[in-house]
Amino acid sequence: MTDPVPDSGTKPVDDWWRSAVVYQVYPRSFADADGDGTGDVNGIRARLPYLAELGVDAIWISPWYPSPLLDGGYDVADYRDINPEFGTLADADALIAEAHALGLRILIDLVPNHCSWEHPWFKAALAAGKGSPERDLFWFRDSADGKPPTNWPAAFGGPAWQQLSADSGDGQWYLHLFDISQPDWNWDHPKVIEEFDAILRFWFDRGVDGFRIDVADSMAKDPALPDVPLENGEPTREKYVGNPFYDQPGVHTIHQRWRAIADEYADTPQGPRVFVAEAWLSPAERLAQYVRPNELHSAFNFDALRAKWDAKELREVIDHTTENLWAVGAPATWVLSNHDTIRHRTRYGRDPKDALEGAGVVPTDLALGLRRARAAALLELALPGGAYIYQGDELGLPEVEDLPEDKLDDPTWERSGHTVRGRDGCRVPIPWSGAEPPYGFGPGTGQPWLPQPSDWAPLTAEAQSGDPGSHLNLYKAALRIRHDHPALGEGRLTWDTDAPEGVLSFTRDPGFRCVVNLTDRPIPLPAHEQILLSSEPLTNNEVPTDTTVWLQV
Repeated sequence: MTDPVPDSGTKPVDDWWRSAVVYQVYPRSFADADGDGTGDVNGIRARLPYLAELGVDAIWISPWYPSPLLDGGYDVADYRDINPEFGTLADADALIAEAHALGLRILIDLVPNHCSWEHPWFKAALAAGKGSPERDLFWFRDSADGKPPTNWPAAFGGPAWQQLSADSGDGQWYLHLFDISQPDWNWDHPKVIEEFDAILRFWFDRGVDGFRIDVADSMAKDPALPDVPLENGEPTREKYVGNPFYDQPGVHTIHQRWRAIADEYADTPQGPRVFVAEAWLSPAERLAQYVRPNELHSAFNFDALRAKWDAKELREVIDHTTENLWAVGAPATWVLSNHDTIRHRTRYGRDPKDALEGAGVVPTDLALGLRRARAAALLELALPGGAYIYQGDELGLPEVEDLPEDKLDDPTWERSGHTVRGRDGCRVPIPWSGAEPPYGFGPGTGQPWLPQPSDWAPLTAEAQSGDPGSHLNLYKAALRIRHDHPALGEGRLTWDTDAPEGVLSFTRDPGFRCVVNLTDRPIPLPAHEQILLSSEPLTNNEVPTDTTVWLQV
């Protein structure tokens, strides 16, 4: 097929999303302007100059809507307002305007699979009773034998069905693929479809540049509600082809409708509005179906996030991803960490077989993890397409694995019977300045909603800003080069045939070469005109182990 990128290497404004580096803000944990221990919209506004100086193109803000925060804001009670703990709609409007003035675009989260049990429509469904039109907006079902209507498992543990309490008088069950506080919408109902059309337009009209679609593969369900197969005696959690509640064909009809709405804004002065899909699907052929020309614009590549620090495995993921996405005209979108995963500095410091395991149970070499995290960052930012940076990635933050049990907030902790600690370790508020908590997260000495480690002083943005070799300044240098170099961003790569085994080496035209040494020994530095950047110091004209170098060739 024809390369969608001009041979000159130019990057049209209308295609900004094909090459964009997007910074994820988890609002509760980014910056606290009012000192209540919880991050907020005005905290984000105050740090916009930092993000502009870092060199990112856009910001993705995790849910900022009114919510009881039983799942970190992904339990939405009102899709058209701001959580009072975070601020107001006026604050959000100011944030969007100020970000645009700095050249930063704003993406926000859309949570279309489920809402909060505090949402007015679900509360009305409970009150209206069995057989009511209000209940048709969700998945209410009867069960004759006192068991859940299906054996479907919930993502956070336990069954995906919750029976109404005895005082409700009807004993029906409602579906929640995630926490019991998150009832699933019935996307077969036209009122649900029309409601989300209106929600998209509400935020597009306020100037939002796009949406990250939460669990973009989950809205459509098989109406026959078949059971899933058993695996070791338990209902499988695998997203196998034909799964009745993941990757059903109906999700594509929804995405096509949304793409048409986004395209209505394409000719506005602000330019196109875009979507990025969160869909944990493998292999890449399945993911590619979500980014066809009339569907979503891009999708996170989680195969790369889950890959071992191994040259063969990484190359296979890169090839498989790019080939399948290019086949439908879509760019790859790379990500190393997010609010749902163990931070990659910690993952890369572990034995590969344990890298994704739960907090506090796996030995970790954080020095090795930091070295590999630096190398991985330069690999990610050199690959064709776009990239996402999770807040704190640029500071080299590790996973916090020793949070006190009484501070754990993730619903996984409760739903698993206190056996899985959950995702709080990557959501600890980030450090900005100072020698002790709260490290400038908020004014004064008030402590944040999750406790910060006592040894994070060297990791603050302030401490790293003056150190030329810091993790933060590596990111700044990489993003500056990426912005200026015509070979980087969207485009193609060619694998170099002279690379030793265990080394990833590719060239991007014009004149850029990336070399990643994943072996246990130094390798000779290839011929070059200039060293643009290296994740570790180079000595004796060699690339050390666990090091990435960018070359002008």
